Amino acid sequence: MKYVSTRGAGPVNLDEALRKGIASDGGLFLPSRLPAFGPDDFNAASDIRAVASILLRPFFEGSELVSDIEQILAETYSFPIPATPLPVADSNVSMLELYHGPTAAFKDVGAAFLAACLSRLEGDVDAPLTILVATSGDTGGAVAAAFDHRPGMRVAVLFPDGRVSKRQEHQLCCWSENVLSLKVQGAFDDCQALVKAAMADSKLSSTYRFSSANSINIGRLLPQSTYYADASLRHFRRTGTKPGFIIPTGNLGNGFACVMARAMGLPIGPIVFATNSNRTIADYFESNEWSPRESLQTLASAMDVGDPSNMERLRELSGDANALRKQLAVTSVSDEQIKAAIRQDFAQFGIATCPHTATATHTWRHLDPDARRQDWILVATAHPAKFETIVEPLIEESVPLPAGLADLLSRPASAISIQPDITSLAAALTDN
Repeated sequence: MKYVSTRGAGPVNLDEALRKGIASDGGLFLPSRLPAFGPDDFNAASDIRAVASILLRPFFEGSELVSDIEQILAETYSFPIPATPLPVADSNVSMLELYHGPTAAFKDVGAAFLAACLSRLEGDVDAPLTILVATSGDTGGAVAAAFDHRPGMRVAVLFPDGRVSKRQEHQLCCWSENVLSLKVQGAFDDCQALVKAAMADSKLSSTYRFSSANSINIGRLLPQSTYYADASLRHFRRTGTKPGFIIPTGNLGNGFACVMARAMGLPIGPIVFATNSNRTIADYFESNEWSPRESLQTLASAMDVGDPSNMERLRELSGDANALRKQLAVTSVSDEQIKAAIRQDFAQFGIATCPHTATATHTWRHLDPDARRQDWILVATAHPAKFETIVEPLIEESVPLPAGLADLLSRPASAISIQPDITSLAAALTDN
């Protein structure tokens, strides 16, 4: 299996794509071809790890990691990923709970897979690999957890100061000495631009051996496609119907992983991207004009992205806005609608939902009547306890902390403040 850049560079094998994170021409790696599957190919797969072994094996062709696949998957799928039916009369709707990992967010799956791969490919204590990660809230914590204490691995987490929840910030800053937490005086898009600029800087890259753990790294997307494969297969076996997915979407990695799974032949029906008030994707679908802009700060902070990186992959795989509209739908959900959805979720389902998951439940409730008759899986991307200052006043109850999150919040935390420029980043890396 070869991987090529969305801008033409390549091809490289999986190992090189994982190490580099971003292609030499600034593009994002995609497989040169997608393997084709049918539901029957997974008849012997009884759990997500077995599904992943079948789905991901073709992507390892020619990789040094082929013999390590099963152990990599054991490290990746170390927690449950249930699709829980919701109590809705005359509808088949469930919630895919992606928040049972160590940092209580869906990013734990991709981060664990990437860390398991890179630590085997690299892990040189004398010349450590430096993982740069920009985060709007959840990615950085998941990556820090996955790489924490791994020999030969160093992590620099860049997050926008004042634009993540207090509990999210603590998760970004409570790790061992191989994790450097950097508070950037700007928005998430400044953090993301800084990571891309650093990786494009040949002098810095050669000094620190950069790689990325954002969803620009193909190693994040491959494992994320597996929980869409597993959930759709379980639903299809039970009902004979292809479920649709409604996916909270920021930088578009999680949504793209579902599109990729469907393109490989998994039994997935319609796909809807639920965005917040950052309307870049929604406006593109309406106008055909791709117009990145500064991100707006919303209650669904992990989705506050004004220039979603993975749109480059989506357009390469699926075409322009005209083609995409035939394959996907996009909604934009305001803060007031998020609040209303959190209240209604608690009243109707008896569960608390985080602001990001609420964009999916709001979208489902406002589908047209024909679409509502479709079987749906709503994607829950983070545990509501990470956003207690938003959720608890709305439902008028406290949200219990999951044990893993409680442990992280009990640790001491520290971070270094930097300006959103390459000089400040270089100085922080050198001094720490």
